[in-house]
Amino acid sequence: MSADPVRLEPDGPDAAARLAVEVARALVRNRDHMRPWEPDRPAAFFTPEGQAARLAPHPLTRRWHFTEGSRVIGEFTLSGIALGPFRSANLGYWIDEAYTGRGLATRAVEEVCRAAREDLGLHRVQAGALIANAASQRVLIKCSFELIGMASRYLHIDGAWRDHRLFQRILHDDPPTP
Repeated sequence: MSADPVRLEPDGPDAAARLAVEVARALVRNRDHMRPWEPDRPAAFFTPEGQAARLAPHPLTRRWHFTEGSRVIGEFTLSGIALGPFRSANLGYWIDEAYTGRGLATRAVEEVCRAAREDLGLHRVQAGALIANAASQRVLIKCSFELIGMASRYLHIDGAWRDHRLFQRILHDDPPTP
């Protein structure tokens, strides 16, 4: 086991109660850093109560958090999990500004993709990155995601509809399990 004090752990059923305060602190601390990449959020989003509601277990979402001690320094989310013949999910993530450039996002995306395949039985993970977000695109490419196209005015980010590059990673070609 690594002596690295930064840990990546999947959220359990108690995550909302356990992490809400620290996630809210991280989001407030990184509000300016993440503004160019994030949707506009109401003030309640940045509160422990807002985060407790967001982090509550949901059947179509799985989350992982990076922590250093009790401090939350990143979040990775598979959302819109679809089973059946599609077996796919959307990947989203953020890293605390003070921890960027250390390879943490790459490490976490690899782990999330492993869990998507081995634990959830997914075939494919997709992600969108703003055209200007070169760092996120580098992470996806390092993690064997392939560029599959561009979506014009894909998401409303930082006050406007923004174009995104779309990426996917095919995890395997096995048939879906029942």
